[in-house]
Amino acid sequence: FVQLTAPGMNVISKPADQSTEDVDLGPLGALIGYALRRAQMAVFQDFSRANEAETIRPAQYSVLKVLHQNPGLRQTQVSGALGIKRANFVPMLDELQGRGLIERRAVPADKRANGLFLTATGTELLSRLDENVAAHEARCVARIGAQGKQDLLALLRQLTDPL
Repeated sequence: FVQLTAPGMNVISKPADQSTEDVDLGPLGALIGYALRRAQMAVFQDFSRANEAETIRPAQYSVLKVLHQNPGLRQTQVSGALGIKRANFVPMLDELQGRGLIERRAVPADKRANGLFLTATGTELLSRLDENVAAHEARCVARIGAQGKQDLLALLRQLTDPL
């Protein structure tokens, strides 16, 4: 059996000698959501290969990047900006903090709130990740071209605008 995986996905196993070329997907190929998910899986798999040595997931990279750009944000600000549910975000922060990449500091104006900051270790890791992500992004752009990237991003922004 061959295991087909993507970060955050369940493992799907199929016999190694069974071709997927003969599978009729019916209307799935014409569905935006299906095409987006397949594209996301391909992009995330390449991201994971590019950052395999650093054991970082795309969502974790996004958190580190946002904190680098906006030190001291509260958890709700970061999770809201990235669209990560609180139930998923708190364990992610705990993991990043456990790895010594971020720290929570009390906010002087609000003793109940914590600001999030990268540590020196987090900043060093982010620098290495940025190099890997630049190479990963270049591979993706090579497949669709610079104009294709601009067009795709514009279309995706249209889909993410509120209905």
